[in-house]
Amino acid sequence: MQAADPLRTTFATRRVIRNGQFQAESSSGWNTTVVTSQATYSASDPTRLSNVINIANVQVGSLVEGGGVGREVYVSSVNVGAKIVYLSVPLYDAEGTQNFTFRRFKYLLDFSGFQSLSQFVLDDIEFQGNGFASGVMLAQSGITFQVRDSFFTRPKDRGLTSIGTGCQGMMVDRCQFNSDETALNVPSRKSIAMNANANDVKIRDNRIMMFRHFAVIGGVTSLITGNHWFQGDTQQDGVRTGGIVFIATNPVSVICANYIDNCFIEWTNEHSAEPALGNQFSFGGMTITGNIFFASNVAASFKFIVIKPYGPGHFIHGLGVVGNVFRSINGFIDRVEKIDTTFADLDYSRIRTVNFSGNTFHGVTDEVFNPASIDHNQATAASVWTADTEPYLPFRGRARYVESVAVDGDLRNSSNAVEYIAPSVETGQGTGNRSVKFGWGKAVKGRVRFVVRMDNPI
Repeated sequence: MQAADPLRTTFATRRVIRNGQFQAESSSGWNTTVVTSQATYSASDPTRLSNVINIANVQVGSLVEGGGVGREVYVSSVNVGAKIVYLSVPLYDAEGTQNFTFRRFKYLLDFSGFQSLSQFVLDDIEFQGNGFASGVMLAQSGITFQVRDSFFTRPKDRGLTSIGTGCQGMMVDRCQFNSDETALNVPSRKSIAMNANANDVKIRDNRIMMFRHFAVIGGVTSLITGNHWFQGDTQQDGVRTGGIVFIATNPVSVICANYIDNCFIEWTNEHSAEPALGNQFSFGGMTITGNIFFASNVAASFKFIVIKPYGPGHFIHGLGVVGNVFRSINGFIDRVEKIDTTFADLDYSRIRTVNFSGNTFHGVTDEVFNPASIDHNQATAASVWTADTEPYLPFRGRARYVESVAVDGDLRNSSNAVEYIAPSVETGQGTGNRSVKFGWGKAVKGRVRFVVRMDNPI
C-alpha cells in the first residue's frame, strides 16, 4: 500500500476503506519468500539480531523461526548497512549465533511500508485469500487500527498480522475468520487468524473457525468479549491447540462471555528474553468469567486453561476463573486446568489471590475450587487426622491456608463418648504438600468440613 505514495510513510488522520472484496487468484506472486541467514542474538539487546548474513534478502514483515524463538515473532525493520534485523518482540532462548529462517507471507493488503498508520478503518470488506494469500499486515507502528464487519476467508497463512506496535489500541469487531484448513486435523494446521504485540486491544463479537490458533496476544490490557472460536476435528481422542495464546505474564486482561470450543486458553512468557522470574510481575492479572468452554472427542488429558512458564521461579498472583461452564462430550476429561512443565514448573509456595469459584462442570472427572469446601471422615479414633485435598484445588496446588473448620455431628472417643474439643491445624502436609493435619489432643473419631485454599488470599 505504501508504494502507491512512496513519499508518505505516516498517516494519522482518519481514513476508511469500506465495502467490497479483495480476491486472490492463483499466481506465483503469492508464494512465501523464505530466507535462511546466520545471525547473533543477545538477551541484553532483546529485539534485534546482529551480524545478519545475507541481510539484503531479509524482508520487513517476515516471520522469524529458529531455536529459542517464540510464536509470532516478526521482522519490524531492517538496517542493511549495520547488518541488524529489528524484531517485533524478544526471543526466549536464542543467546549466541545460529541460523534463523525468515518467511515472508504475502498479503492482500500490506501496510508494512508505513512507519506509522493511525486511525485507519477497514469496514464491511471480504478478504478472500482462496488459500493463496494472507489477509492484512499492519504498519510498523500506529494506534487505533480498526477492522469491523469484515470477512477473512481462507487466508493461506495469516488473517491479520501485526509486525510491531501498529496494533496499539486495535479494535476487531463483528468479523469472521474462516480457515483454509478446515479439512485438516488439528496437528496439521499452521494458519493463525491474528496476532497483536501492543496494548489495549479489543476483540469483540467475532467468529473464528478452524485455525491452529485464533489469536496470539503479546500486549496487556486486552478485552476479549463475545467471540466464538472453534478448532476441533473428527478424530477420537483428538489433539487440540491453544485458541487464545497470551504471552505476557501479567496481561491485565479480561476474557468474558466467549464460546471457547475445542481449544484452550494458553498463557506463556515465550516473548521474554530472560524467562526466569526476575524483577517483574509473575503470572497474574487475568480474569476469565462467564464463558462457555466446550470440547468433544478429546483425550482425557485435554485441559481448557494451560499455564506454561518458559523459565523457573514463577507463580500465580491474581487469577479469577468465575462463573464459567466447562463441558466435555463423547469422553470425560480429567480436569479443566494444568501447568505445562515442559520448561519449568511454578513455585506453589508463592501463589496468591486465586479465585476459582461459581463454575459448572459437565463431563469433567475432577472438579476444582478455590477456596474448596472438603469433608473428611475419620472412622477410627486418632489424635491426629490427615485430610487430603486432592483433587479439588486448582493446578493441584498446595493446601496453604485453612479458612475454617466445622465439626459435622459429634466427636466421639474410643469409648464412644462425646468430646467437645477443637483442633489445631497444620497445612502443607503429605505428598505435594496437599494435605491438612488436624490435631485434637486426644483420640477421637467423627466428621469435619473445612474450607481450604491453595493460595494466600492476602
